[in-house]
Amino acid sequence: MCRLVAITSDNPVSPMMAFEALDVMREGHDGSGVGLLLRDLSGPFEEMKECPILSGIFTDEGIRRLDEFMMDLGFLTKYKLSLDISGSPPPGVPERDVYLIRAYEYPRAWEAMSLEQKHKKLTEIRVKIRHMGFEKKDMIVFSFWPDTIMIKEIGDPLTVGRYLGLDKKELKARTILAQGRQNTNYAIDLYACHPFFIQGFSTMTNGENTAFVPIREYLESRGELGYMGFFSDSEVFVFILHYLYNHLGLTVEAYKHIITPLQDDDIERHPSAPLLRQLKRTCRRLIIDGPNCVIGVTPDNIMFMVQDRKKLRPGVVGGKPGMFVFSSEMCGLDYLVPDRDKSKDFQPMYTDTVLVEPDRREVKICRQTEPLALPH
Repeated sequence: MCRLVAITSDNPVSPMMAFEALDVMREGHDGSGVGLLLRDLSGPFEEMKECPILSGIFTDEGIRRLDEFMMDLGFLTKYKLSLDISGSPPPGVPERDVYLIRAYEYPRAWEAMSLEQKHKKLTEIRVKIRHMGFEKKDMIVFSFWPDTIMIKEIGDPLTVGRYLGLDKKELKARTILAQGRQNTNYAIDLYACHPFFIQGFSTMTNGENTAFVPIREYLESRGELGYMGFFSDSEVFVFILHYLYNHLGLTVEAYKHIITPLQDDDIERHPSAPLLRQLKRTCRRLIIDGPNCVIGVTPDNIMFMVQDRKKLRPGVVGGKPGMFVFSSEMCGLDYLVPDRDKSKDFQPMYTDTVLVEPDRREVKICRQTEPLALPH
């Protein structure tokens, strides 16, 4: 099993804290890879919240092609952060030319665009760069989005973090998702490494989704450019979350009604029965088959955890006002918030959605048996 840890904190924290917690849980991952999402950034990035940040791994030739491509589109570099790599990489970590973290100013031609139009264009550009990388194997792009940095690499999380110097003050963030990977595939592809990301939504999963094929086919039929890749059976979780918000007009409280709907008899007794019947009928092909524990974050930095009906993967949420942690194992939570009130720790069951809102005041629990409120 993989190991997951997510932090939401009023005060920006270093991603190395998350990697140290993964190391505490290292019996659950084999050091074959690590993925990191940073949002609600601090330092220099806090002053450019609306500027898109490109994150990825490039060869020297890939950087040259990227620069030419971005300049042709009218993007100018506003800020870049260099990861100072010296010496040979640790055993198991590939040798790379450039780990890119670069914030851009929007082209002048975009000034009249709506935010929705800009977001669509950013996705188109990310997908184009990704395809360019496939052509010559010189670009791997993880995200191109405001207030977002993503880093993925093969190797042990703590070793990778130290090698890349991720303890930089410029990389502190208030929202962090990190995964230590247990390789269940024959080959390691960084696009298969959690967390997964699209347009401000991100998820990571411990488990397997054997309903992957029908879900992938349904998502591919939606006409959404960003629903692509599918290098992991868990990548569909972030696309379903995006689909829930952007196509169905619902919020995270409804997420489990899509991926693990109630039994028909329970729906008939439910106060929101008409809506739930319609959702189960129209979104039937998005129902997952686990076991899965999913941790995610929305564009407005609501952090959440859900389990599927089998509830065979561990997961716990706890903390204190100002800082909460979502973790695969209790030891990871203990490491990060040892002085919390442990009686308030919560391990979600199969009808629960556990979430912490951006004010980070408390853990909220939503159950599928409760009325489902529609957004205003």
